[in-house]
Amino acid sequence: MACQPTDQGHKGGQRGVSTRTIRHAHTLLKQMLAEAMKHGLVVRNVAAVQSPPKIESDEVQIVGADRLKELLARLRGHALYPKAALALFAGLRRSELMALRWRHIDFDRRVLQVRDALEETRANGIRVKGPKSKAGRRDITMPDILLDALRAHRQSQLELRLQLGRGRPDGDDLLFPNIDGGLTSPQQLSSQWFVFAKSIGMPDVTFHALRHTHAAQLIDAGVDVMMIAKRLGHARASTTLNHYGHLFRSTDDKAAAAINSALTGWKG
Repeated sequence: MACQPTDQGHKGGQRGVSTRTIRHAHTLLKQMLAEAMKHGLVVRNVAAVQSPPKIESDEVQIVGADRLKELLARLRGHALYPKAALALFAGLRRSELMALRWRHIDFDRRVLQVRDALEETRANGIRVKGPKSKAGRRDITMPDILLDALRAHRQSQLELRLQLGRGRPDGDDLLFPNIDGGLTSPQQLSSQWFVFAKSIGMPDVTFHALRHTHAAQLIDAGVDVMMIAKRLGHARASTTLNHYGHLFRSTDDKAAAAINSALTGWKG
């Protein structure tokens, strides 16, 4: 029997553990048992023969066009706007954007470099590590709206630093430091986002939904799946398809409709 998500343990019968969380746990358990086998502690890696549940498409939250327009209007001028813009217009993960330093932003070339990510554990606290995979190390071309958001953020940071007597930010300075200039927890970003989303009447919109919405926008624009995978930092296009395959299907419907419209009245 394959591992299954549970509906137990939460008020109202709501799902307590997501499919994605189960898959992460399954991967970790399989690695642990494989190591135990090497040392003769177990005779069989049961996780290797047990398949984790598939991620259902309804677990991917997309912000619709109408809500997105309202969300952007409410974000303008808010301290969360540049962080949200990086997720929404570049597809960055929380851990990636919170690790960004100014040397990673090339305004002239319009390129953002993802080179680091943050990891937070009880044992080690917050620390910088590499991206989730080799593909996570990537260069992303920035649209005008993101460039404008980051320029405004840099100006605000410069003004604050001058007030504090710290001078101009250099390449090693973080885009989003804590009050002492150090690393800030990605979890703190999630908490801040939840408070903001709730205050504007969108408590169901998670910060990670912005990254999903970025992917959906690319798919809707007809961008090739390989390019989307590269932009999102997925190691394989199959990962992108596993997450967003249902959106590609709807795009294919639009393609068929466009062909029908173009050929209306054509007799050959």
